[in-house]
Amino acid sequence: QVQLVESGGGWVQPGGSLRLSCTASGFTFSNAVVNWYRQSPGKEREVVAVITNSGRSTIYAASVKGRFTISRDNGKNTVYLQMNSLKPEDTAVYYCNCWDYWGRGTQVTVSS
Repeated sequence: QVQLVESGGGWVQPGGSLRLSCTASGFTFSNAVVNWYRQSPGKEREVVAVITNSGRSTIYAASVKGRFTISRDNGKNTVYLQMNSLKPEDTAVYYCNCWDYWGRGTQVTVSS
């Protein structure tokens, strides 16, 4: 059974940092491109960052480039999203995705 489980969300003040984790099971993780998405109330889900199966290539949305870093540890079946210099507009539920599989999401709230 394929599972993706996100963790690490929470509340942080503007300018703060959080690190999200996505731990996978039930498939060969090292074969998978992994995506982080986010969705704010009233908005469509948008891709935030992408990492290839080897971790050598990454892509970022323009809104987070230079502030967020995606990485992975295939030995731990885990992908990370390091989020720095957080802004109120980063508030959203963050989801991990690969192929047709989605986690349940983790809430990130940025406010003072």
